Amino acid sequence: MIVRPDDRVPIARLLAFLAHGERLAQDCARRQAGLAEDAGARRFLLSQARQEATHARVFQGAILWLAPRHLGDCPLLPPLEHYRANLMAAVDRRDFLEAVLGEQVILEGVGEALLNRIEAGLVKHGAPFSRLRRILLKQEEAHAGFGRRVLERAMASGATDAATLRACAQPYLGLARDMVTTLCKLFDEIDEDASSWASDVAKYLPEWLSEGGEACPFARPTRP
Repeated sequence: MIVRPDDRVPIARLLAFLAHGERLAQDCARRQAGLAEDAGARRFLLSQARQEATHARVFQGAILWLAPRHLGDCPLLPPLEHYRANLMAAVDRRDFLEAVLGEQVILEGVGEALLNRIEAGLVKHGAPFSRLRRILLKQEEAHAGFGRRVLERAMASGATDAATLRACAQPYLGLARDMVTTLCKLFDEIDEDASSWASDVAKYLPEWLSEGGEACPFARPTRP
């Protein structure tokens, strides 16, 4: 894979965000397993925690190859740490549905959009380890799919509804927008279409999170 010298640091920072996000997902999934009411969900969440730990190690290895001095360099730590605090507070309250909404639905949606955009660039440049990358993407898709199914079943049973979930989602969506804004700047640095990626994020979120056909909550503002 050919990576221009000027691209190494911004790509490493994109991967650093993914690595930190995977660690957050790992911690959350492990704790969610203690809240799950059925054995199948507990097994899935414990498996997710193990997979997220592996993903984080993969991204850290890539950062070491690209820009080892920037291994801990993540410009998104403030909003990501606020996101962590919100998620862990939900777990501490034993609010399983809010934790699923914040982690498997919204955070995984942002990560999945970023991974797929990066994957498109890796394919274009003939990057190695295609099988490993496909496995990683499939696992992330499974995590997000699990979250959607949990919330859809909860809505169908009357345990919650779309309006309640939309209200609960607002703090998470606000922090996710802050992350997307910073990530767009990194995409600009490597001459990738940041606006397209920002719009991509909405495709990985359930339609019921946007009421009445609202515009994409992650769309990048048009410059005058």
